[in-house]
Amino acid sequence: MPSDLEIALSRISPDDAGEVLTVQRAAFASEALIYGTADMPPLTQTLDELRAELADANGWVARVGPRLVGAIRYRETDDLLLIGRIAIAPDLQGFGIGRALLGAAERDSRAPEAELFTGSLSEANVRLYESCGYRIADRVDQGDGTTQLFMRKQLDTTSR
Repeated sequence: MPSDLEIALSRISPDDAGEVLTVQRAAFASEALIYGTADMPPLTQTLDELRAELADANGWVARVGPRLVGAIRYRETDDLLLIGRIAIAPDLQGFGIGRALLGAAERDSRAPEAELFTGSLSEANVRLYESCGYRIADRVDQGDGTTQLFMRKQLDTTSR
């Protein structure tokens, strides 16, 4: 796969639900293997649930040509951009798609700070988020030998 992918970003919509669900399930399958369970919301979410969520969701999708290859969803309060469900097609992970989607969400926000979370065993995710300026702000023991890591980043509100 070339390192100079032409990634096109656009706002997420309910029309993207089928493609987003496909990418989400493919992306989170590797997480299921790491954690030894497929019982996680990104894998159990139905198409109807996702369609309903996207009706009023904020987010972006990434495409390479006509193919949807990544998605990010988020909510925003006055104080915090809450980022969730970042999903990148497994064959294109490591090509800057996640970084591009994070950047789009951050630029779209008026909040002074962003937060996301990942599991302690998701080392590639932690490396990506740290390389994008996120730092571990809180750790929540899951009682199964893993920890949920909440990571935060100050956002530059002066350029908005």
